[in-house]
Amino acid sequence: MYRQKQRMTLTVAAVAALVPLAAACGNEKADGSSGSVGAAGTGVTGVHWSVDSVTVDGTTHRAPDGAHVRIDGGRAEGSFGCNGFSARADVDGDRIRLSDTAATEMACEKVPVDFEENLARTLTDGTLTTQSKGDRLTLTAADGDTVRLSRQRDTDLYGTKWTVTAPDTAGRAHLTFDRDKGTVSGRLGCNHVTAEATVRDGHITLGAPATTRMMCEDSLMDTEKRLLRLFEGRTDYRIDQRTLTLTSANGTVVRAVADR
Repeated sequence: MYRQKQRMTLTVAAVAALVPLAAACGNEKADGSSGSVGAAGTGVTGVHWSVDSVTVDGTTHRAPDGAHVRIDGGRAEGSFGCNGFSARADVDGDRIRLSDTAATEMACEKVPVDFEENLARTLTDGTLTTQSKGDRLTLTAADGDTVRLSRQRDTDLYGTKWTVTAPDTAGRAHLTFDRDKGTVSGRLGCNHVTAEATVRDGHITLGAPATTRMMCEDSLMDTEKRLLRLFEGRTDYRIDQRTLTLTSANGTVVRAVADR
């Protein structure tokens, strides 16, 4: 007979759904060269881990799209499938403990509440033991329940809707690169933009932008002016899993995340 598990209540914070951002410096990749490691030596921290499944009391539940976790800098951030969460993360060798968890309280039709509860309880109900093999990671709780995850590969530059997160645009600015047309198009926060984009050897050379001529509130127009500075010459780019960083020769830095 399966044992009954005590229901855990998360400390809820009135925050928006959290999107983990990569914080790697320079050209360092999240490839296990730094951070804590699992039993097989694969880097656990600084990696965007997609949740594949959670097994509770011997029953395995497949994860919905979007369930993920990233542990970095003593913090864990991610999504239980619908609701975003953040927590303190204490990492000691192959052991991880999440505490002081805060989560949103949204209702999502496509994500079963039971799955979110099982995943939240397993991740935050005590010390987890990590075991990694290649791009796979298993987190095992003291009672034997497990969370299985897989490393998120770097997102393709082309064909991805990159939503700008810095400078802050409340998710209104986005860019998409088209390999066949050799262009970039999207929205600068207020106006739509299109320009030629030549990508070569980690650099993007952007042509003169063609934009619409709408006027918006001052904050959006200020953001738009900063984003337009990307189109003043060659721009370095780096992709770390789901995060794109663009650095122009004039010092403009723009970060964006891949839209799911």
